Amino acid sequence: MAVSLTPPYIIYLFLLLMMLLCSSTAQTQINISVGSSLIASKNKNLLWESPSGDFAFGFQQIGKGGFLLAIWFNKIPEKTIVWSAYDGNLVQEGSKVELTKLGLVLNDHKGNEVWSPAVADVAYGAVLDTGNLVLANNNKTNLWESFDEPTDTLLVGQTLSQNKKLVARYSETNYSSGRYHFVLQSDGNLVLYTRSFPRDTQNFAYWDIKTENEGFQLIFNQSGYIYLEAKNGTILNMLSSTGNAARDFYQRAILEYDGVFRQYVYPKKNYGSSSGWSMAWTQSSTSIPSNICQSMLGLLGSGACGYNSYCVIGIDQKPNCHCPTGYTFIDPNDKMKGCIQTFEAQSCDEDSGDVNNFDFISMENTDWPASQEFEYFEGVTEDWCRKSCLDDCFCPVAIFRGIECYKKRSPFSNGRIDPTFAGKALIKVRIHNSTSMTGGANSNTKDQSTLVLIGSILLSSSAFINVLQLAAFLFVLFRFRQKSKVNKQNTFIPEMNLQIFTYAKLEKATNGFNELLGKGAFASVFKGVLSFDDKPCLVAVKKLEHMVKENEQEFKAEVTAIGRTNHKNLVQLIGFCNEGQNRLLIYEYMSNGSLASFLFEPSNKPKWYQRMNIALGIARGLFYLHEECSTQILHCDIKPQNILLDDSYTARISDFGLAKMLKTDQTRTTTGIRGTKGYVAPEWFRNMPVTVKVDVYSYGILLLEIICCRKNVEEHVEDDAQTILGDWAYDCYAGGNLHFLVENDDEASQDMKKVEKYVMVALWCIQEDPSLRPTMKKVILMLEGTIGVSVPPDPSSFISSI
Repeated sequence: MAVSLTPPYIIYLFLLLMMLLCSSTAQTQINISVGSSLIASKNKNLLWESPSGDFAFGFQQIGKGGFLLAIWFNKIPEKTIVWSAYDGNLVQEGSKVELTKLGLVLNDHKGNEVWSPAVADVAYGAVLDTGNLVLANNNKTNLWESFDEPTDTLLVGQTLSQNKKLVARYSETNYSSGRYHFVLQSDGNLVLYTRSFPRDTQNFAYWDIKTENEGFQLIFNQSGYIYLEAKNGTILNMLSSTGNAARDFYQRAILEYDGVFRQYVYPKKNYGSSSGWSMAWTQSSTSIPSNICQSMLGLLGSGACGYNSYCVIGIDQKPNCHCPTGYTFIDPNDKMKGCIQTFEAQSCDEDSGDVNNFDFISMENTDWPASQEFEYFEGVTEDWCRKSCLDDCFCPVAIFRGIECYKKRSPFSNGRIDPTFAGKALIKVRIHNSTSMTGGANSNTKDQSTLVLIGSILLSSSAFINVLQLAAFLFVLFRFRQKSKVNKQNTFIPEMNLQIFTYAKLEKATNGFNELLGKGAFASVFKGVLSFDDKPCLVAVKKLEHMVKENEQEFKAEVTAIGRTNHKNLVQLIGFCNEGQNRLLIYEYMSNGSLASFLFEPSNKPKWYQRMNIALGIARGLFYLHEECSTQILHCDIKPQNILLDDSYTARISDFGLAKMLKTDQTRTTTGIRGTKGYVAPEWFRNMPVTVKVDVYSYGILLLEIICCRKNVEEHVEDDAQTILGDWAYDCYAGGNLHFLVENDDEASQDMKKVEKYVMVALWCIQEDPSLRPTMKKVILMLEGTIGVSVPPDPSSFISSI
């Protein structure tokens, strides 16, 4: 559903004039030196401020639940948060954030690292007067900035580029990721999505601006206008039609927890006496979408107010959630969770007579339009519709409209009351004071009395007491053995945030290991569903078939080391099973499959910018494994099949089945050959000690595959010189024919400088001599353009020299 918000032509002229008048000036800033730190404390208000004091960064206490590492408006009484770290999760008092050469590092109160953006060579940080937190190197180049990693808020001067998104918080006071996304897609369309909570995948779009193949970036300018711009600078759509100068107002635009995008202003003068934030837009467009209750029409998800509830739009354009008669909120403090029945469901036993204990509550102009109806009738009366639902124990609600009757499934979703809907909802409820389906109060009392009488007779028998004691002994023995089984597989889990699963539970979660996602030489991966906090989540269950000559102790050490990793470019290990001969690892499920499928299977070549982002993400993940983990990890099997893509196509390194851990004082190790043909570094075959450079070699091969969208070895090619990708890439580079590598890729062909740089980096990575290969840290700096890339030699020159 698109909403046209384009203002009159005069607005465009005024906007362009303001853009010319508002020339940019250099910002003063207060540098934060490496080694500086802040500690979460109830008694000390420690923070890092912007030069004007308008913004601050530090720990802000959220109710009694803990502290949020965040940026906020610092001068106004509300201290409104505009950005948060650690996915909005809270930490306890005593937690610490420190600026290091590798960026910001957040440690919890126990000293465990829980969040850190992956950067290198940081010289200083600063909170700017725009509200942007930056980390820079000695050349004053920003290596990382909060404006590039928005949470739910945009500030003046900030842009939302393609594939960037805002994620609504969970509730007014819970800053963790919530139920909605605001995304500028790669196709240029600006879209609001419901999220498949708690997963990060998207359900359906409930608003979009219809700018496919046009939108380039969303801009929040100094005049307070928010507009979508094309790549050539043309303004496509104005989202806000009333400007407010940044010098007079504090401003923010936020995707709120109710799924609506709104812009707010706060006067800078007399802010202490202000009534608070007010909406900046005109009454005709105070929010996007203008009526969230009407916008939620998707078949998936609960809607604006949760299952079994209904939504009424308020005067302030905010949704008010209500439960029908006979239902109550699951959590009064979180009404978007929905409602549950307060009465016992209708019996399906026709002989019980329970149908007589039910009647209907009629609600005019009420509908659950996206709830799936399991039966539909046309040409019927309301009385007929009522009786049909009453006689059907599976019918919790019926919608009657004119001569149509819809019987809805439970739970019903996307409910709303709206005058534009001419029908009514018939809510089936148990009549007050009626009893359960088994007979009534007298029947229950009689049954309970009988039980008491039987129990008294049994307890008076000494024989019964002996039997009872024996049963109790057997029960305790059974529980002890069960506990021993669990403890047996718990024995090697020191300080890890991993869950332990029984084999039986994983067998059930995967429906008997039925849906195979992939299979390798030593393991198979299956799709499964597990419940976390009573919410079903998709998982990938990796079932190890062989141990690759690793003994039990080494397997445990690997699980322990991988379990401690925490990086956005690594697939997160959730838990494991180490029961008997069964070895299973449970990972988060990646919705977009493997990089191999992304690169090699589609008929249309993947986007060039997406491939570059993926390449950089993999490099950052390897850098983390090599240099940022407490235990240095060699992955040993980097290849497209082991790179997974999440819902936003972020690269996530997976499959640590062949990984090798180095001790603290180790830089190299000797072990049997590990890896996959075509990606294995030459030193594996020469009985040489291996280092992290084996992963660098594999990454170089992978980088060439990402650039060219072809496999490392292709037998069916017109020219035999193209069979081995690494050899062909060097020949093209040395001969000045790099365009052959991206011959059928229009986007890459228009960016040949970057193609050349990435090919040069790849050629350095696949040098036969390990000492010539760069570290992953240097690879990242070369890919980002922070340091230059020198001319690489022929990768095979090392062989010819010995």
